[in-house]
Amino acid sequence: MPLAAVLLPVFVLVALTFGLLFWMGASRRDALVSGETKLQDVALGQPAWPQRQTQISRAFQNQLELPVLFYVLVGLAIVTQKADLLFVCLSWAFVLFRLAHAYVHVTDNHVPRRFQTYLAGVAALMALWAIFAIRVIGGF
Repeated sequence: MPLAAVLLPVFVLVALTFGLLFWMGASRRDALVSGETKLQDVALGQPAWPQRQTQISRAFQNQLELPVLFYVLVGLAIVTQKADLLFVCLSWAFVLFRLAHAYVHVTDNHVPRRFQTYLAGVAALMALWAIFAIRVIGGF
């Protein structure tokens, strides 16, 4: 499998993370400039941001949690040369569910739908890890 095909889902997920980071920063700046939030109320990380800024912030923070297992797995799959078409397809599934999860998080934040997209991403990631482990342990 070409390296670019294996890494493209990673690049998309990294772009999502940076996009949310910059959106969060701009949104927080706007809340401070408008006076909606006072700097001293958040200087030590207190949860005093308005709801919209908190929504975007949580969507960003979510990209620093579960995706870490994906990034590690992609690196291991490249080094061990275990990334094939199935690996790439499941990687795309994981990334698409992460995009959907972030979209729900920053729009209506409908918790049941957000949880469904989260679980679907977890299932794709677990399948990736299981297949990888079987291939490495079984020598396939």
